[in-house]
Amino acid sequence: MGAQWKQKGRETNNKAKAKLLSKAAKEVMIAAKGGADPSMNAKLRIAIDYAKSVNMTKDTLDRVIKKGAGLLDEQVNYETVTYEGFGPHRVPVVVECLTENRQRTAANVRGIFRLGQLAATGAVTWDFDRLGAIDATGPAGADAETAAIEAGAQDLEPGEEGVTHFYTAPADLDVVRKALEAAGWKIASAALVWRAKNPVSVAAEHMKDVEKFLAELDEDDDVHEIFVGMK
Repeated sequence: MGAQWKQKGRETNNKAKAKLLSKAAKEVMIAAKGGADPSMNAKLRIAIDYAKSVNMTKDTLDRVIKKGAGLLDEQVNYETVTYEGFGPHRVPVVVECLTENRQRTAANVRGIFRLGQLAATGAVTWDFDRLGAIDATGPAGADAETAAIEAGAQDLEPGEEGVTHFYTAPADLDVVRKALEAAGWKIASAALVWRAKNPVSVAAEHMKDVEKFLAELDEDDDVHEIFVGMK
């Protein structure tokens, strides 16, 4: 949990699936500001891959790309806003939001941090690394360490169900993703993340407080990703 937090079981919830599609649409629109051609826009390529992974239809994806690139009369200007602070029991948290209304988002996030402490910019992220992260499953017999070296990844961690977490320099995310794909690895996700340098331990009796706080953050429509410095 030192990198990215996901609410348990939310993938099976219809409301949660709708939220994933909404998040994907916002991510694609922001990326498309840099150009509607994914072959010339690495950020858009990654956003499109994510949108496809949550089963966004081709027609919806095309419309969202055009909207973000300003090719339609209908325009919504989403931006990324990052908040940082401490949850219950001093758990460090970085929250990335995608929003078209900064005031609304700020008010909502402040309200949720009543359960913890909202901090100034840099008060938490100084103890996190900004990295590219790729979750991938290798072909039969593949060696993850060899794949990481050959693709140019900086680090890796074993995940669940045969998934390997590869970490890269932010600028190398797309290059490493392509190299892994070329080597036969199936990419589940590729994104920029905040990875805690010194994740903290939380006593079992306090976990319910932390989970409640994180779940409330996750329920907010503007919250895109939550990164938690917790073991």
